[in-house]
Amino acid sequence: MSVDYLRISVTDRCNLRCIYCNPLGDCGFIEPGEILRFEEIERIVRLFAECGISKVRLTGGEPLVRKDIVQLVDKLATIPNIDDLSLTTNGVLLEPLAERLKAAGLQRVNISVDSAERESYKQITGSDLLPKVTKGIYKAIEVGLIPLKINSVIIKDVNVSQIPALVQMSLYLPVTVRFIEYCPTTKHTRPASDFVNNSYVRRAIEDRFGALTPVIGEIGGGPAVYFRIKDSPGCLGFISGRSQLFCGSCNRLRLTSDGKVRPCLYSDHHYNVKELVRGGAGDKVVKDLLKKILNEKGNYTKLNSPAKEFSMQNIGG
Repeated sequence: MSVDYLRISVTDRCNLRCIYCNPLGDCGFIEPGEILRFEEIERIVRLFAECGISKVRLTGGEPLVRKDIVQLVDKLATIPNIDDLSLTTNGVLLEPLAERLKAAGLQRVNISVDSAERESYKQITGSDLLPKVTKGIYKAIEVGLIPLKINSVIIKDVNVSQIPALVQMSLYLPVTVRFIEYCPTTKHTRPASDFVNNSYVRRAIEDRFGALTPVIGEIGGGPAVYFRIKDSPGCLGFISGRSQLFCGSCNRLRLTSDGKVRPCLYSDHHYNVKELVRGGAGDKVVKDLLKKILNEKGNYTKLNSPAKEFSMQNIGG
């Protein structure tokens, strides 16, 4: 397994209050001084790139609420060996920033959209902002932030009815709609019993739209499996983190907004890289730690070091 993918949470702040992430909106924010500065992120990415990382994705919280995020994209886009620079966003602020992000070197975006119906979207996110998100989707396609993926978390008794409407986005837009199994991480979110197995989601789709055809070839290199409805311009994907185990093929690390590298989202095990960077360590010392993390990546999974309760806003999705 080649570990070549780094996800970076640039902030733990968000402009939505999604029921499966942080519905209270103010749970455990990190002190601003503890958040990595842009020059620190740039240095860590540069050193990671020298160790074999070639794919970088910016996340949050909501990365577009971070002031001057375009400047960070511009810095990271010039780092040698980083050949895939992307961003995951809820899309609320995307329309006015899309063209500048593309010009700065961002290649593609994933947009979280859990409902295609306005009232349902408001129930899930706490805000009536679906029209802004829709404009962001069209603008991203227009400026070339593609392939564009729509991420949808399906939750029992909340948005199961939205599956057909979400699927239809792939019928008239060149986007990939991905269905993600719900996994609670704090006591403040929906209970674990609200999980919907992706096997159910797929059956519901095929009952409505007919058999799905597997997509041959890689789309992003992650854990999703991809299909297409006949003659559609877009695709469908399934990320089944609750019902399937793909630790052995995981190629990613996570850098939290406060400077910790986590080999596994569901493990408490982490390395405090910020401590070295702010402590004046030279590049060789930092790289030695990064190499150790990459070499040990396969040893830390949710099976042998289960995480305690944590906020996805702090770690990054």
